[in-house]
Order: sequence, then structure tokens, then C-alpha cells
Amino acid sequence: MQITIIIPTYNEAENLPKLVSALLSLPLDIKVLVVDDKSPDGTGEIADQLAKENPAKVEVMHRAGKLGLRTAYISGIQHALAQGADVIGQMDADFSHDPERLVEMAEMLKNRDVVLGSRYVPGGRVDAHWPLWRKWLSAFGNFYARTILGFRLRDVTTGYRLWRRETLEGMPLERIQSNGYVFLVEMVYIAYSLGYRFGEVPIYFADRQFGTSKMSLKIQLEAAMRIWAVRWNYRDLRKYGMQARTKQ
Repeated sequence: MQITIIIPTYNEAENLPKLVSALLSLPLDIKVLVVDDKSPDGTGEIADQLAKENPAKVEVMHRAGKLGLRTAYISGIQHALAQGADVIGQMDADFSHDPERLVEMAEMLKNRDVVLGSRYVPGGRVDAHWPLWRKWLSAFGNFYARTILGFRLRDVTTGYRLWRRETLEGMPLERIQSNGYVFLVEMVYIAYSLGYRFGEVPIYFADRQFGTSKMSLKIQLEAAMRIWAVRWNYRDLRKYGMQARTKQ
């Protein structure tokens, strides 16, 4: 399988070279697509140098500014599909997602349509150094989304996943409206509502060592409100998903 990993970046100059090196060292056929939102710290220029050093393995999409996670991923997915990727991956640039877990995720994808890197299945966990309030907030946010949307999955807010190209081609991605991190939930909800087969691989979600977190209270509040809109907007898909899961 030819796997294209999409990495949206904004001020990830310290992390990107290490991450690309780690990805290209895996025993997988991986390409890396960096989607940079004109990072003022020079991440885009670093990405260009990495592409120059690895012309068959690294590509860069430069955007005019900080345009958001949704458009970064949608643009990246469209490009990867056009380039013939068999599998498309999503992951953060800050090493919160251990690149080595991709090996197990790719193996599971042979019998699934989507595989999530999960913090909340047996063997998964969040950063051991997080204070209790932050662990609670993370778990509650996931529980909140799962409950409202009726998921049987354990981790629906994770940003670490692998998709078969056929799965993405069968999803109405143009209907996605969320611009923040709830975009990740909305993507999974579409696939779940259409009855695609999911797998979850346990991951350890580590806090970033370099750079600044993009998460904020504003983003968290937007996510809490948007979850209800997601449920309403895709009510026409839910019946198909229920029928498909009944047949599985």
C-alpha cells in the first residue's frame, strides 16, 4: 500500500524535520504531504528543503495564511487521491502521535476501512504528566461527542487515523462545515453514518515537547456547540449506517 501522510503545519519548525525522518524510516511505503499555512517561523522553508532532499517522498503545499484544519486536510486529501495514494493518513506535527504506531495501524487497515489511533481502548493512554483536570477534560470531550452522536467507537476526537482511498472517495467531504478540531469528529461521523468498518489501535498521546499548542478555550467551546450541528446535518446518512452495521 502506498500511504500518504498529510501533516498540516503552522509554526512547527522544530518538530517537522524529526517527524519526517521518523516517518521515512518506517518499514512502509510512505509519502509525506506537508500543508503549511505560511508559518512565520520558517516551517514552510524547512519543508521545501526536506522535499528537495527527498523528492520522491516529500511534497509541500503552501497556503496564503492560517486557513484552518478543515481546508488543510480537504486540500491535502484531494491532492493525495489525485496522486494515486492507496491509503491516506492524518496526524499532528508535534509528536503527540507516535509514528511507529502506523505499522500496526496499516496492518489493521487490511481488514478495515478506517483505523483510528485510540487513547481510550485497552493499552491506550494520555500523557502521564498531564494534571488531572486536563485528563478529565480530554476524556469528557470524547465522551460528550460519543454520547451525542451515538458512536460505539472509543476515541472519536483523535487526530491520528488511516483511511482507505475508497472510503474517502465514498464520503461527501464537501458537506463538512466545521473549521476547528471538531472537523476531525465530523469526518469520523460521516464514515460511521455510512457504515464503514472501523478499527482502533491503542496509542500513547504525548504532550508536545517543542512549539506551542494550537488548542484554546475558544476552540473547545466551538467544538461543544458544533457537535449538535453535526448530528443534525447528517441525519439523512444515519439510517444507511444503521442498516450497514446490522448486516456486519
